[in-house]
Amino acid sequence: MGEQGVYLKQLELGPMQNFVYLIGDPMARECVVVDPAWEVDTIVDTAEADGMRLTGALVTHTHQDHVGGSLASWGMPGRIPGVEELLARVPLKVYVHKAEREFLPGLGSDLVKVDNHDTLRIGRFTLTFLHTPGHTPGSQCFLVDDRLVSGDTLFIGSCGRTDLPGSDPAEMYYSLTQRLGALPDGTLLFPGHNYGGPSSTLGNEKQQNPFMRFASLSEFLRVMGGNRVTLG
Repeated sequence: MGEQGVYLKQLELGPMQNFVYLIGDPMARECVVVDPAWEVDTIVDTAEADGMRLTGALVTHTHQDHVGGSLASWGMPGRIPGVEELLARVPLKVYVHKAEREFLPGLGSDLVKVDNHDTLRIGRFTLTFLHTPGHTPGSQCFLVDDRLVSGDTLFIGSCGRTDLPGSDPAEMYYSLTQRLGALPDGTLLFPGHNYGGPSSTLGNEKQQNPFMRFASLSEFLRVMGGNRVTLG
């Protein structure tokens, strides 16, 4: 039997078309979950059904539709199940960019602060954390085995909003054109929402995504100032 490649399972959960990911090593039988929210039972059950042990939760950013939590700040009642509910079921570490540590209170020693280019071993594979601010100060993407999980930084044909508290359109421009633009064209792209389909390549996005094609920061800011951006 040949060597098995990286395990990557994409789950579309919740009413906002969120993509939750399981990423791991099928030989070591261990995986991490990216942005656990909405249907914690589905996440845990999927990993179990595939014979995978959950060892960590990776957070692209701390908006409630990606990590769960109270909806009071959205002016709505109730809460979205997420990281806290997952920790109640499975003991694991939660990896968040250091700029957004404060937005996940109460996790204590379960929480690990990470920074740009930090790495995490998952069985035979090494996952790299890429800091891509813009949508939020601590937005980050995850690169493993030529696959990029991009959260709300880069969507297929679009990018995340930059008109929210903590957003920074100029940082988004640099994240798209330089931080992610520097990755090889063959890199597979897996976004945080199903707004343009389940996957693409960075090469396709560099050619076809208008938000990666602005010639200058000033042009990008002129368009982003009009808020003509997909909800993210």
